[in-house]
Amino acid sequence: MAKESMKAREVKRAKLVAKYAAKKAALKAAGDYEALQLLPKNASVVRLHNRCSITGRPKGYMRQFGISRIQFREMASAGLIPGVKKASW
Repeated sequence: MAKESMKAREVKRAKLVAKYAAKKAALKAAGDYEALQLLPKNASVVRLHNRCSITGRPKGYMRQFGISRIQFREMASAGLIPGVKKASW
């Protein structure tokens, strides 16, 4: 389980990215790269990192479900994810 501070930091970054998205696009279109550098570092999209919405685990993230592989397996085995079942042949 990730620390609560790490989860909160990611949420904060996501809010900053959304807040500055329009301003960043306008500056980029105008070619004003000096003004772009004055924006906060965390307003950059590349600083976002996908995390499991349940545990906050940064690795083994499944984009389609928004959770880590471990949580996916537990939830699929418990029948909590519709349309997903364990393979058998």
